[in-house]
Amino acid sequence: MTFALNAEVAAVLTAAIEANGPPPTLPVGDVASRRAALDAMLEYFNNQAQPLPEGVETSDHAVTASDGATLLARWYRRSNDPGEAAVLYLHGGGMILGSVSIFDGPVGRYVARTGVSMLSVQYRLAPEHPHPTPVEDAYAGLIWLADHAAELGVDLQRIAVMGDSAGGGLAAGVAILSRDRSGPALAHQLLIYPMLDDRTTTPDPYLTELAGWSYDDNVTGWDALLGAGHEQRNVDPSAAPGRLKDATGLPPAYIEVGQLDVFRDEDLRYGMTLSRAGVPVELHLHPGVPHEYDAIAFDADVSRRAQADRDRVLRSL
Repeated sequence: MTFALNAEVAAVLTAAIEANGPPPTLPVGDVASRRAALDAMLEYFNNQAQPLPEGVETSDHAVTASDGATLLARWYRRSNDPGEAAVLYLHGGGMILGSVSIFDGPVGRYVARTGVSMLSVQYRLAPEHPHPTPVEDAYAGLIWLADHAAELGVDLQRIAVMGDSAGGGLAAGVAILSRDRSGPALAHQLLIYPMLDDRTTTPDPYLTELAGWSYDDNVTGWDALLGAGHEQRNVDPSAAPGRLKDATGLPPAYIEVGQLDVFRDEDLRYGMTLSRAGVPVELHLHPGVPHEYDAIAFDADVSRRAQADRDRVLRSL
């Protein structure tokens, strides 16, 4: 027996292919074409296919990065009853694409449902800005959030980090940096199908036709961030948290991934790395779903269950 797509997810993907044709097959290293294709896809699924949330206020702020660059940071809060918990949210995009605006919908919906405010940071992308710039930009966002906690009405003891895909990897990297630098204490890390290990480059034949984010995409993203040949070099865990040896002192984690996602094995291993260091972990492996399944088929039962789990953890902050 081999893997099969969840029926509800398969139906949405089939309809999309019938309407728009199959997605293009892009060569390894073609960042520009991936940006054009995937930014447009994410914009549609995140902000057009689903209604934008009501009752959420946003304000834009300037965060100064470690090298002096100015970064956009967008603050989302529920209008009527914002809580004291807050999350630094880092968007997905394989380290090479995506933006704060493209993820307005998902971040706003989290805030609307849970009342937990969020700060989304426009970290700079590879290959124009390789490691350590993206994770340092993300960490600068955490420092800004902690420094402005009082004026934002945030309890310093109730700050978490969260991200999806590349953003999940950056969230894990920020947690590592904050531990190692004695930075802000984090209440939780929510890692949604996170991109964690640069050594995930050998295709799994059971996944290649179903994965969504492909092995060629993954090689392209990691090579852009770290340069070719990174698999054979020592890589700092803040860039690739899957390389982490000692997870002692990291915050509790919520990790989820689909069984048809190329990140499956590295995410499961990271859950074990954390667990073996005494870090509380809630780990979900969803059968029959590829990368970004919840954006593609947001009304599917598996997507609703995943959203409910994330919301539950956010409300617990």
